[in-house]
Amino acid sequence: MAKKILIIEDDPTVVKYLSTLFQDNGYETCSAADGVEGFEVLKKEPPDLITLDLDMSKETGPRFFRRMSQSKEFSHLPVIVISGLSRPELAMRKVVAVLGKPFDPNELLNLVRHTIG
Repeated sequence: MAKKILIIEDDPTVVKYLSTLFQDNGYETCSAADGVEGFEVLKKEPPDLITLDLDMSKETGPRFFRRMSQSKEFSHLPVIVISGLSRPELAMRKVVAVLGKPFDPNELLNLVRHTIG
């Protein structure tokens, strides 16, 4: 069974790109446009890994991450931050990696493979 990646990103172009990249490499995907929707998808379709944008409407990436981290059910999930913010590495600790936009797709795939296989 393929590993599932939840993409939490408000830019539909980035969501489509990431979905295609992951699916072409054998992963299943699901997505959400912000942290509020992301938490709902997280409960319905538990993923093996999450990619998380930081700057989104309704609920930002850091707020989603904090809420997820406080949940016993989801606190173990690995998160890769992908953000266009100038210093995204300052936003959260305890994530697998932080990639700036634009990112290298091969670097992202290597991180995913190393983290979930």
